[in-house]
Amino acid sequence: MNTIRSIPACLSALLMAAHFLRAGLLPLVILSLIFPLLLLTGRLWAVRLVQAVLVLAALEWLRTLAAIVDERQAAGESWTAAAVIIGSVALFTAAAALMLQSRPHKKV
Repeated sequence: MNTIRSIPACLSALLMAAHFLRAGLLPLVILSLIFPLLLLTGRLWAVRLVQAVLVLAALEWLRTLAAIVDERQAAGESWTAAAVIIGSVALFTAAAALMLQSRPHKKV
């Protein structure tokens, strides 16, 4: 069960890595790919740290959403599809953090 609950966190990390890669922020790409490995320790502090990073990632998605909406509105372009997509990614990322909350991981 712990593995199944970790899958959304890993997918969220991949999405954040792609986001940072597009921005050219290689150190953040590497960190995004490494932080889910903390879940392998089975320690409560590691799970909480991953949750905190996922919450920060969800906030980053919301910041990105606001920036894209502002840019598209200023250019007179449609922004609703981008808002739905990025909003969904932010919601998925926050849900991934919540999925880790239900029960602490135990080291097997």
